Amino acid sequence: MQGKIPFIIALAAGAIAAALGGAYFASQSSQSPPSPPSPPPVTQTPTQSPQSPPSPQPSQSPQSPQSPPSPQPSPTPTPEPIMITPSQDNCKITTAIVSDPNPPANVRSSPEVTATNLLGTLSNGTFLSVTEEQNGWFKINSPVDGWIAKSITESSCSEITERINFPPNGTSARVKGRIIGGGSHEYLLKASAGQTLTLSVSEGALPFVFIPNDPNRQTELTGGGHYTGLDNWSGTLPTTGDYLLVLDSNFRGFSYDFLVEVK
Repeated sequence: MQGKIPFIIALAAGAIAAALGGAYFASQSSQSPPSPPSPPPVTQTPTQSPQSPPSPQPSQSPQSPQSPPSPQPSPTPTPEPIMITPSQDNCKITTAIVSDPNPPANVRSSPEVTATNLLGTLSNGTFLSVTEEQNGWFKINSPVDGWIAKSITESSCSEITERINFPPNGTSARVKGRIIGGGSHEYLLKASAGQTLTLSVSEGALPFVFIPNDPNRQTELTGGGHYTGLDNWSGTLPTTGDYLLVLDSNFRGFSYDFLVEVK
């Protein structure tokens, strides 16, 4: 009996030990094994995905080059009116006016200055009737008979005929002159049927306008010239040829200045 008891105790002790070992094993098995340490992160260069080539833009039709603006022709400037004045060459002078810078003017018995040929004196503004011209002297018969130096007088051609010519591309001319005493200044103007003649007077009188090929001057276009009292006139020309513009003076004369335009 005594021999069995130690055996039983030993058996019981083994059983307890086995039970404790199983419990410990079970306890260890129920716990998860520790995770291994994470490796250090590896730095990677990010791989760039290849960029897609840009989508081709729709082709645009090339713009047609703009034509440069057509150069505008520069307007042709209208030339200034040409000045027409009566020539003093080879003309006959019938009237003069005394105009001495140191009056009174001497009248002499011959065309020279001597101590014995002085006839008398005349004041400035006196009209002289001239009958002859010689070496710079006028022979006069009114208001006295005698000779007077031309240089101390004012005079103009009593009768002249001048032609009015326009400058290239021009349509107008200015006519300016003076009649001293009686006389007639005439101007020829070539024009065509259907053109318009315009006269604009700045000084003096409106010219008479006679049609071409009218030797007796029966057809006058302005309706009376000087006598109308007008300072301008315009009209359509009836025929082609040389029109005659006339300024007449019967006694003391006058200065004149007018514009002639033909279009």
